[in-house]
Amino acid sequence: MALRNIRIEGDPILRKVCKPVSQVDERTRELIDDMLETMYDADGVGLAAPQVGILKRIVVIDIGEGPVVMINPEIIESSGSQTGQEGCLSVPGKAGIVTRPMHVKAKAFDADMKEYIIEGEELMARAICHELAHLDGDLYIDHVEGELMDVVADEEQ
Repeated sequence: MALRNIRIEGDPILRKVCKPVSQVDERTRELIDDMLETMYDADGVGLAAPQVGILKRIVVIDIGEGPVVMINPEIIESSGSQTGQEGCLSVPGKAGIVTRPMHVKAKAFDADMKEYIIEGEELMARAICHELAHLDGDLYIDHVEGELMDVVADEEQ
């Protein structure tokens, strides 16, 4: 496993549409492992492949309940709404208010290319929507209500 460089807003790769994954090979498994390691190292809750420069439809999410790998994910149902603060590893030091569904149901493939359904509420629903948007070149800053805010990381004492 290795840390990958996270692409920052302004990098054209973040605005491209990703290609579906047809099979999981050793390179894809390595990418997934690297994405998880990179996400954890950056204290993120999600990371999409284009954020590390790879135009494949792969996201990883961990809201504190263990890692979720989503290959070729697709939202199949959503309901309700929630408005809250969002940030992004590709937009460091900033946050904004975004409205997302309260409940999301998505289908995806795991690292063994087995299809599964995942449902998320609140933070998980927000994370799924945020990360899947990356796969279509869509960033949360495109949906911010009002202005982006500066975020200062907590300094360790």
